[in-house]
Amino acid sequence: MVNKAAFPVLTKIHKVICLNEGFSEAPDLEFEYGDAEKWAAELSELYSYTEGPEFLLNRKCFTEDFRIHVADKKWTELSLAEHRAHAMRLLDSLEVTARERRLKVARAILYMAQGTFGECESEAEVQHWMRYNVFLLLEVGTFSALVELLNMEIDNSAACTSAVRKPAISLADSTDLRVLLNIMYLMVETIQQEVLADSPEWRTARDTFRTELGSPLYNNEPISVMLFGMVTKFCSGHAPHFPMKKVLLLLWKTILFTLGGFEQLQQIKVRKREDLALPPLPEDSIRVVLTMRAASPPASASDLIEQQQKRARREHKALIKQDNLDAFNEKDPYKADDTREDEDDSDDNDNSLEPETFPLERDEVMPPPIPHPPCERVSFPKGLPWAPKVREKDIEHFLESSRSKFIGYTLGSDTDTVVGLPTPIHESIRTLKQHKYVSIAEIQIAKEEEFQKTPLSGGEEEVEMCSIELLYQGILPNLPQYMIALLKILLAAAPTSKAKTDSINILADVLPEEMPTTVLQSMKLGVDVNRHKEIIVKAISAILLLLLKHFKLNHIYQFEYMAQHLVFANCIPLILKFFNQNIMSYITAKNSISVLDFPHCVVHELPELTAESLEAGDNNQFCWRNLFSCINLLRILNKLTKWKHSRTMMLVVFKSAPILKRALKVKQAMMQLYVLKLLKVQTKYLGRQWRKSNMKTMSAIYQKVRHRLNDDWAYGNDLDARPWDFQAEECALRANIERFNARRYDKSQGNPDFLPVDNCLQSVLGQRVELPEEFQMNYDLWLEREVFSKPISWEELLQ
Repeated sequence: MVNKAAFPVLTKIHKVICLNEGFSEAPDLEFEYGDAEKWAAELSELYSYTEGPEFLLNRKCFTEDFRIHVADKKWTELSLAEHRAHAMRLLDSLEVTARERRLKVARAILYMAQGTFGECESEAEVQHWMRYNVFLLLEVGTFSALVELLNMEIDNSAACTSAVRKPAISLADSTDLRVLLNIMYLMVETIQQEVLADSPEWRTARDTFRTELGSPLYNNEPISVMLFGMVTKFCSGHAPHFPMKKVLLLLWKTILFTLGGFEQLQQIKVRKREDLALPPLPEDSIRVVLTMRAASPPASASDLIEQQQKRARREHKALIKQDNLDAFNEKDPYKADDTREDEDDSDDNDNSLEPETFPLERDEVMPPPIPHPPCERVSFPKGLPWAPKVREKDIEHFLESSRSKFIGYTLGSDTDTVVGLPTPIHESIRTLKQHKYVSIAEIQIAKEEEFQKTPLSGGEEEVEMCSIELLYQGILPNLPQYMIALLKILLAAAPTSKAKTDSINILADVLPEEMPTTVLQSMKLGVDVNRHKEIIVKAISAILLLLLKHFKLNHIYQFEYMAQHLVFANCIPLILKFFNQNIMSYITAKNSISVLDFPHCVVHELPELTAESLEAGDNNQFCWRNLFSCINLLRILNKLTKWKHSRTMMLVVFKSAPILKRALKVKQAMMQLYVLKLLKVQTKYLGRQWRKSNMKTMSAIYQKVRHRLNDDWAYGNDLDARPWDFQAEECALRANIERFNARRYDKSQGNPDFLPVDNCLQSVLGQRVELPEEFQMNYDLWLEREVFSKPISWEELLQ
C-alpha cells in the first residue's frame, strides 16, 4: 500500500517533472491569422506619429474651403445632393496648375476620406463617416484623378533631383506624394471592407472598383504595376524621397483587393480542381490550422532556475520525511544539469522542444513506480490532423524498387502491372493509390509539355484574362528588378540589419525636419522608427506571399519564375537572417503608442506623454503585425524550398536548423507548423546525432506535419540524400520557364521553323534584301568564286 500522505508531495514533484519536460506555464498566443488585422489597426498604421500635426492641417484646409461655399452648416448636416456637389467642386479644383492651391484641395479631400473627424465624437462615428465619404468620393471619380496626379508626381524630375542632392531627406520632401497616397490607401482599404449593412449601390460600386483596379485602365497598366515601378525607382536611388511605407501598403492592399485573400484562394483552388475533374481536396487547410494547438516550448533557463530554487526551499523538508523517496536526496532533483541559454547560434544540437534532462530520466536509482495524478497540461492527440498524400512519382519509385528487388526488371512509368510481386506489395500499392493526390500544378506541367511537343497540332491555349493574369503580363518584363527591389527594402527594414553606408534610406517619410532635442522626443521618434520598419516588413511579406500563392494557382511556371528570381536575389539567406534574432522579443515588441493612433488621436484629448508611459507600451500579449510577418516569411520559405532538392540543401548549408528551432519557442500553432515543415525537409541531411538529440522535435513533426506515406524523412535512407547540383537543377527549371514565357507571351519571337513559307517566285524575287556592307565590297570576288568558276549544266537544271 502507498502512503496517502505522500500524494501531495508526489503531485508537486510531478508538476516539476512536467515543467522540466518543457511544458511551459505560458498560455497559447491568442492570435487569429488572416488577410490583415482589424480595420482600425490597418488605418492607424498608414500614418507615422511624426505626421500627427498634419491631421489638424487637413481639417483647416477643408474648413476654409467649406465655409466659402456652404454657410453655417456642418458637413454631417448636409443632404446627399449637397455632399455630392461639394465633392465635385473639390475634384474640379484639383486640376489647377498652382502647386500650393492643388495641395490644399488634396488635403481637404484627405480630410473627407479621414471621416471629417472634427464633427465626430467617437471612433465609431469617424469610421461611419469615413465609409460614407469614401464611397461618395469614388462615385464622383476621385480615384482616377488621383492616379493622374500620382503619375505626374512620379515623373516630377525637379523633386527627384532636389531629393538626390539633399544630404538628409525628411518628411517635408514627400508632402505631395504622401497626401495622394493617403487618400488612395484610405479609399482602397475602406471600399474592400464588406459590411452586411452595405446598400446594393455600394456593393455594385465595390465590384466595379475591384475590376477597374485589376485592369490596365490606368496608363495602360494595372495600378499595381505603377506602384512596383515606384519601388524600383526608389531602390535605384533616382527618387529617394518616395514615401516607401505608404507605397508598399497601397500595393499590398491593391493586390489583396483585386486578387483576393486566403479564403478566396481556397475557393479558386476548389473551383479549378472541379474544372480539371480532379478529386476534391482532402481537407480545408485553413480550418485544420485554426484547430491545431501549439506544442509547449521550453521554459527559459532563468525561469527554470528560479522556479526550481523556490520549490527546493519550500519542499525540501517534505521530501526528507518520505522514506521511499530517499533516492532523490542523492541529487537535488530541481537542479538542471546545464543551465546554458540555448540562444547560442553555434550550437547545432540545441533542443527547443527538448529541455534539459531531468534526473529521473537518467539511469539512476529510481523509486518503485507510484501512481500519481496526471499532469493537467499533457494532452495526447486523438488523431493526426492531415490526411496523408502520395504523388504519382512516389508510386512509380516504389514499384520500380519493388520490381528490381523481387523480379529483376523494371517497367518504367507503369503503375498498374503487379505480376510477380508478393501480396504485401499489392496491399502497399493499393494503400498508396488510395491516398494519391494529383495537384493542379502537375496537370499544368503536363499540358505545357504537350504544347511544346506539338506546337502546330496542339491548338491555341485558352488563357482566362483574370486579374492575376493581367498583373503577371504587366510585371513580366521587369519582374527580376521588382523582386530585387522588394528584398532590398526588406533587408533595410529587418531588425537584424546593421546600418551601412550603401544601404537604402527607408526612413524618408518618418524623420521630421527638425531632429528631437529632448529625451522624450527621442524616445517617441525611436518608437516611430521601429514601428515604421515593422510595418514595411509586414507589407512586403504579405505582398510576396499573396503573389506566390496566386501565381501558383494561375500557372505553375508563373510561380516558378517569381520564386526563382527570389532565390537568385538571396531571399533564402535573407529570411534566415531575419529569424536569427531573439524572435520572442520581436513578437512581443511594444513599438506603438496607442493614444497617438488614428482615429483615437483625433477624437480624444491627448494625455501628456512621459518616458514611463512610452516604455510601458500597450497591454497586448504580442504584436499582431510582427507575428503575422513571421508566419508570412516562413510560408514564403516553405514555398521556395518545397520539392526543390537544391534549395533544401541551401537550408542545410546556411545552418538553418538551430535558427528555426529557436522560433519554436513562440507558442503559436500556425507558426510552429511552418517551422516544423522546414525542419522536416532537411532532417535526413542533418545526421543521426542531430536526430538523436532532437527526438521531441521529431515527435512534433510527426504529430503536426502532413505525412507522405513513403517519405523516408526521419532516417536519411532516401534516394534524395545524394550530392546536389544547384546549377543543373535551376538551369533545367529556368529553361522550362523561358519556353513557357516565350510561347505564351512573346508573340514576336515565334519559332522560324513554324512560320509560313512564301512559295511564289515573283514575290520572293521582289523582296528587297539588305546586303551587308562587307559583302557589297567583295561582290566581284563572290561572283567569281560562287558563279563563274563553277560549271553549270543548264540542260539538267531545266529538266
